[in-house]
Amino acid sequence: MAGPVQQEMEKLLIKAFSPTQLDVINDSAKHSGHAGDDGSGESHFTVVIEAATFADKSRLERQRMVNRALGDIPGERVHALAIQASAPTT
Repeated sequence: MAGPVQQEMEKLLIKAFSPTQLDVINDSAKHSGHAGDDGSGESHFTVVIEAATFADKSRLERQRMVNRALGDIPGERVHALAIQASAPTT
């Protein structure tokens, strides 16, 4: 079951991008006891997102768009966030 931070991330990304694919993966268990593990079980995530709005955007632009959509979550409430953002292929 997704925790509250993961659920919030999913809602924000759906609202911002209407993605054709979205996976918010909680990687926190892999980092237990490492730097940034705050014991919440929601400190490390991978976002895999596909949305039309990413077409003609660089990898860096896509990552910045995702980070902006997530507001204060990256860096403040989540220690590490890996982003794989792409546009649908036709």
